[in-house]
Amino acid sequence: MASLTVSALMLLQDAQALGAGQELKLGEIWEAGGFMMWPLGFCLVVGILIIIWKFIDLLMKSLGNRRLLSEIDGLIEEMAPWLSKQFPDTLVSPRKYGVGPSNTWTFEVRFAGPAIADPAILRSIADEGVSILRQEPLAGPIITDWRERVTKLEPRYAQERARWASVTRDDIARTTQRAFDGRTIGLYRESDNLLPIILRHTEDERSNFSSLDVLQVQPTNATTTVPLLQVTDGVDVTWEDPIIGRRDRRRTITVQANPVQGTTLPTLREEVLEQYDAIELPTGYTTEWGGEYEDTVSAQQGLIPGIIPTVIIVLLIIVALFNAYRPPLVILLAVPFALIGITAGLLIFDVPFGFVALLGAMSLAGMMIKNAIVLLDEVNVQLDAGKMRYDAVIFAALSRLRPVFLAAATTVLGVVPLLQDVFWIGLAVTIMAGLSFGVILTMFMVPVLYATLYRLRPGGVSEPTTAA
Repeated sequence: MASLTVSALMLLQDAQALGAGQELKLGEIWEAGGFMMWPLGFCLVVGILIIIWKFIDLLMKSLGNRRLLSEIDGLIEEMAPWLSKQFPDTLVSPRKYGVGPSNTWTFEVRFAGPAIADPAILRSIADEGVSILRQEPLAGPIITDWRERVTKLEPRYAQERARWASVTRDDIARTTQRAFDGRTIGLYRESDNLLPIILRHTEDERSNFSSLDVLQVQPTNATTTVPLLQVTDGVDVTWEDPIIGRRDRRRTITVQANPVQGTTLPTLREEVLEQYDAIELPTGYTTEWGGEYEDTVSAQQGLIPGIIPTVIIVLLIIVALFNAYRPPLVILLAVPFALIGITAGLLIFDVPFGFVALLGAMSLAGMMIKNAIVLLDEVNVQLDAGKMRYDAVIFAALSRLRPVFLAAATTVLGVVPLLQDVFWIGLAVTIMAGLSFGVILTMFMVPVLYATLYRLRPGGVSEPTTAA
């Protein structure tokens, strides 16, 4: 540190002498402080090595995190059959935590009918949708949001006998509720919590419907009881829907499922889309896709109001910058080719093209336009210098190669830390792969498109620089 300070002071004195009008040669400056310059070079090399080591360490951590995520998939595959064996009467759907807002069931299809639609008709339509998924090997757990029907006990009230015993319908209702659901008779305080004290029959008695006939009913304002069978004509066992869902005031039942591990929702939806479209619906009934598909479409449609004016403004700026229509056309034709790099990057890192990746693609489009503007502006500079248009394109591509490459490299390195984040990895991969391939597009595709639109040939006559 002392040697660096002495070297800096000596160089400062030389600079002051130069500012005072004294002539200093570069060799004298180097001779004065050059013997102390080797620590600066050493520190520079060490700093570069540290940066490279940190970059490699960050990349290895990112790959390690990806490996841990793959191990979670294997753990879920092992847990699913074990849970089915240990708890055969339950439906357990293991899933990983969602990145940002997520749905418990990614696959959802809603069947809606009128406000007074028959629940049996809706259930029959939903059962047809469930059967389609059960035949699809890419579908995992499958349910409907109405769940399964439950049994319902309906005592038939014998009006004449009940009146003689002074038993009303409310008395029967309170008795059956106490026996099965239970009645709250008090509160138990445990620390700051109040727990209800519920009075009801034991589990064995509640599960034995045959003992319902001898259930004792106590009339209001009476001390004696009568058997339930004495005031009823029997007990009917029926099935009812515990849940009747509604959406926009219409009765709606939703078929819900999750793809198997390793399968994305678009793949599953594409496999069953034609079969769901072929389901015949009665008049007044509709089908609507929900789940992640609905969320994705809604998010993409939310971007449209901002994309349209942005694209128009960008085009106006490019046209005003070049005062021609062919340079903007070159840029617009080159930008879509960046999808090649994006696709390759997403496949290599095994990352789906989600909403975050879409944001990265939109950002990438702006970077591609910037690189193309830099190149085409250099073409105009070469034309103003008197070069032929064909030669101007070649010189512009050669002279802009280094700045475009360095700008892309710094951007790519800047998003490398996002690779270890499971939420932003889609954006990072999209920008890294798309921009890396975009350098090739800028240096090769843009000149080729420019030469094609302007019909340039080697040794051809230069066109006027004001031509469109």
